[in-house]
Amino acid sequence: MQTTSQAIKAYAEALPEGATLSARELLHLGERAAVDQALSRLVRRGELMRVRRGLFALPVKTRFGSRAPSVQAVVEHIAKSTGERVSQSGASAANLLGISTQNPSRQVYWTSGPSRHLKLGAQSVELKHVPSWQLRAPNSRAGHAFRALAYFGKSEAAHALRRIKATLNEEEQRELLSLRASAPTWMAKELSALASLQ
Repeated sequence: MQTTSQAIKAYAEALPEGATLSARELLHLGERAAVDQALSRLVRRGELMRVRRGLFALPVKTRFGSRAPSVQAVVEHIAKSTGERVSQSGASAANLLGISTQNPSRQVYWTSGPSRHLKLGAQSVELKHVPSWQLRAPNSRAGHAFRALAYFGKSEAAHALRRIKATLNEEEQRELLSLRASAPTWMAKELSALASLQ
């Protein structure tokens, strides 16, 4: 007969990379106290990693040893399981578009959920709560441009927008313009100026 630890490990191994689990999801495998003890035991043995208090993930086994699951996979899984919207931060978006050479020292994602920190092996990841308007079009280049503009702020907006415009094709520029209705006034004004240049 399987122990609670073995059952949890088997359950975790059937999940895709980056999937997270908590004690509440595992109560079909044992009583809460037994599940909590088993999770602690698996973390001590290196068979599970604690992503944050009460949240765990399975390390990925490679021929070179174990590594943490990809940050992107973990963040996507958390977003899917909590129903929150998550996107690259403005600094990351600016870097992704090639309009900023600053590479953020730690990975920051913007979220509609609460702010919190995750630990994936040696990597520290921050999920930072932002207003919902900053999370529009979370996976498109136009959405990244929107977040990059928000990141540069009012004082640098005109200059940043000229650089942003050069990185987007016509369709992406149209999508960026369509996002202005949800932007704050200063940003909508800059985006309207972009419209007049088209």
